[in-house]
Amino acid sequence: MKLVVTEKNDAAQQIARLLGTGRPKADKVYDTPVYRFAVDGEEWVTIGLRGHILAPDFPTELKFDESQGWYAVSDEGEVMPADVPDGLARPPFPTKRKPFLADGVDIKGWKVPSLPYLVWAPIEKRPAEKGIIRALKNLAKKADSIVIGTDFDREGELIGSDALNQIRQVAPDTPVSRARYSAFTKAEIDHAFANLVDLDQDLADAGESRQYIDLVWGAVLTRYLTLARQGGFGNVRSAGRVQTPTLALVVEKELERERFVPEDYWVISGHLSHDGSEPFRCTHATARFKDKAAADAAFSHVQGARRATVTEVAKKARTQRPPAPFNTTSLQAAAASEGLSPARTMRLAESLYMKGLTSYPRVDNTVYPRSLDLRECVRTLSHVPQYAKVCGEILGQEKIVATRGKQETTDHPPIYPTAAADPHDLQPAEWKLYNLIARRFLATLMGPSTSEGTKLTFDVAGEPFQTTGSVLTKPGFRAIYPFGLKKDDQLPALEEGDVCDVVDMALDAKQTEPPARYSQGRLIQEMERQGLGTKSTRANIIQRLYDVKYLKGDPVEPSQLGIAVISALHEFAPPITTPHMTAELEEDMNKVAEGTDTQDEVVERSRAILAGLIDNLIEHKDDLGEEIADAVTADAKVGVCPKCGRDLVMKTSAKNHSSFIGCMGWPDCDVTYPVPKGRIEPLPDPCPVCGAPRVKVTPFRQRPYEICVNPACETNYEPDVVVGTCAACAAKGKEAKLVAHKSERTGKRFIRCENYDECGTSYPLPQRGELHALGETCPECGAPMVEIVTQRGPWRICVNMDCPSKEKAKATRGAAAGKGRAAGKGKASGSKAAGKGKAGASKAGASKSKAAASRAKSTSSKAATKAGATAGRARRTSTKAKPAAEGDASAAEQG
Repeated sequence: MKLVVTEKNDAAQQIARLLGTGRPKADKVYDTPVYRFAVDGEEWVTIGLRGHILAPDFPTELKFDESQGWYAVSDEGEVMPADVPDGLARPPFPTKRKPFLADGVDIKGWKVPSLPYLVWAPIEKRPAEKGIIRALKNLAKKADSIVIGTDFDREGELIGSDALNQIRQVAPDTPVSRARYSAFTKAEIDHAFANLVDLDQDLADAGESRQYIDLVWGAVLTRYLTLARQGGFGNVRSAGRVQTPTLALVVEKELERERFVPEDYWVISGHLSHDGSEPFRCTHATARFKDKAAADAAFSHVQGARRATVTEVAKKARTQRPPAPFNTTSLQAAAASEGLSPARTMRLAESLYMKGLTSYPRVDNTVYPRSLDLRECVRTLSHVPQYAKVCGEILGQEKIVATRGKQETTDHPPIYPTAAADPHDLQPAEWKLYNLIARRFLATLMGPSTSEGTKLTFDVAGEPFQTTGSVLTKPGFRAIYPFGLKKDDQLPALEEGDVCDVVDMALDAKQTEPPARYSQGRLIQEMERQGLGTKSTRANIIQRLYDVKYLKGDPVEPSQLGIAVISALHEFAPPITTPHMTAELEEDMNKVAEGTDTQDEVVERSRAILAGLIDNLIEHKDDLGEEIADAVTADAKVGVCPKCGRDLVMKTSAKNHSSFIGCMGWPDCDVTYPVPKGRIEPLPDPCPVCGAPRVKVTPFRQRPYEICVNPACETNYEPDVVVGTCAACAAKGKEAKLVAHKSERTGKRFIRCENYDECGTSYPLPQRGELHALGETCPECGAPMVEIVTQRGPWRICVNMDCPSKEKAKATRGAAAGKGRAAGKGKASGSKAAGKGKAGASKAGASKSKAAASRAKSTSSKAATKAGATAGRARRTSTKAKPAAEGDASAAEQG
């Protein structure tokens, strides 16, 4: 048996499908999925690891013994020596209070005095996926040979190395080799397994060096910032070797904006028209008047002018070269311009890669390798109707020549499409990214575009005016790649001496603008330029800064907490906030990958740098804590309490972890308000009716709206609406109305029976939209039907969330999705057998849909009279507030 170890379950499934003859058999070893198939009569098995199966962590204690010095004991009982400097105190300590122990130091508990010891603590790797490790060892004992098929980068090599270490515990002599591939295509996987190599231990050591260094820096700095000011409105306050200088870039840009002193200037502009044409804008040749008197004088000449004479016509052609192929950074920047954050872009790119639609997404390379058959790639894309015309033109060329970027590596090709995709088989965001990648690939194989720019100069009452326009004359690569292209700005066909009518003239007072904030795409590019992070980590680092509330918005803006953290660290430990130290450590890790330096030496040097900073930070802990406390309060502020005048801030309930708005004067002032669902942004002016704060609410994937946070305010009042009669009460011979009501305490809307205390019938309602009673009942369950009018238009709903009609709709969607997936698999394989599989899957899905609908109908007929009460109780249970997710300390410590 040959065992193939991949990074994830999807990869194991793909490799089994591409290598095997016939359909692979899905199986399980213990609880871990595996795939069995045959290659030339030999039995093969693939297993996916779910990423890292071992996690680095610190022991609970450091111990000291006169004979063997400092050491720690692992979970397995192994003694691990610790190279703690002689300058740190040793037992016996003058105090027995933790973290100090009779024979050492407790480094598991978060205590400031333990941080200098934590810097030097040994690191052990503990099982993170015990079930997968158990299954891996079970298969390894039975295997004749093993192939590591994890992703080919530092992280993938480390995952493979960790898996190999586990394998060697049970199969020390079994041959192990490495398969490297860049896409899940038949040709690529066949080539990888026909050209197996050895696992690159230097590359794995470089990945492990990063793991260890990031753990040490993240743990020490995160614990320090968190302990510097306990409590407040945040939990864990994250920091890290790369995270902190990245935040510093954003903070420095914000401080630059704050230091900016705007200058006044004046602009004279107007609109002209020629022979009844659409008016076009023109501006005075002096684009900015810095002297108000000069601006007034010039405007006095043109204020009543009626004619403008063309004095000069200048035309100039501008050629734009096609773009370079996508690497990770340029893909993230382009996707950010289309509304996809870097973190989401990488999740989508990984999904497309695993589906076999695009190549490996974590690359630096911007030059297609000679081995890549560009013509075949274009031929594949020609099956996508949106690209067919352009693909035909490219295939008609005698020779296909691609653009080349500045970065050329040999590990992976640039990001390109590996298969034709159907938008109906993908989520909208997946198709959006695939479309960007496919169009970029085709653009790199096309010619330049040409635009003709026109500059017109006019005389208006003796004052010079001008305007410019641009028209795309030769599309070139722009025929397939419109991203970033400005719309044509067509001007009338004018010649020197032509006369235009002056439609209007205006003198506007303006001020110079501060430097623009970073967009997420630009921040990724700046991180690359400064040597911060890697192609694989930059998006996650930015997302982490958002998660811990150091950043907000896009363009990226630092919170007051983010500014305070950088300000304090820059004062007391400036190297932490600069990219130079981080870039040097990155270079050290590159040397480990090249085999010119060792992992131990690089990790020890990073510990020494951190040790040189931590003492000064501890000395100024209280100063930093005060800055954090003030910043946290400022970030949490929503407005001013209308009762006592103190600040109203966002708080978290200690009981159920839900958010609410409360007064800083508590317990003397008990004013609290619920928090609307969505992203909250305070508005500058309070509610004119009740004096409570007003906020802008942006629900997930919905349009923002503004609202007073006081549910009892007149601006939030909605009259009760009778929507029907209670079926549960009617079944008992009683008559009771169902009334739609908006709570003055919570601001939530719901339908409730007048006799609710006895029958318990209640239904939830959408929280936004105008509510209309229809006077109809649902034919499936007897609950009321209502109409909700939103910005997207009116829509009719049954208010019973457990209505069988909703189960039918869910079953139908499931059948349709199954049909789509089966169709996609049929396309991917291109065989008759796959086609039959598709048809079978479709029939099976339809059969399941009918069965589900039949069961739902049967259920509804049996429970019609009890549906209202049952649904109400079930819904009330399901909609109880759930505890908010706490900050993940372990993730923070590796920041």
